[in-house]
Amino acid sequence: MKIRDIIEGKKEWRAHVARVKALPRDYQIVYKEIQKYLFKVGPVELTEGTGVLSGIVDLFEEGASSGKGVLEVTGRDVAAFCDDLIKDSKTYADIYQESVGQEVNKAIKKVTDKKR
Repeated sequence: MKIRDIIEGKKEWRAHVARVKALPRDYQIVYKEIQKYLFKVGPVELTEGTGVLSGIVDLFEEGASSGKGVLEVTGRDVAAFCDDLIKDSKTYADIYQESVGQEVNKAIKKVTDKKR
């Protein structure tokens, strides 16, 4: 990774944080909970810029400007909202499951090859 990429990433993140801070308080609270949830669940793309998070801010800005409360935008079940957002995203758990499956298959193949 080049230093320029790191600097650009930091600038992008600071701009993103400024957008979040400009949201109404209820939106900020829910955004922070969504961010925590997504970092724990671990969609891989969260480490590749602000894509998903930026999309949430876009949605929140739109909701706030039309006078909606944050839960009118997300629904009452915020975790379900998050799960729906990332349902097609690869997570670190998915990658780990794949690697475990591959290791098991290799081990079984070694054992069955020795029996022949």
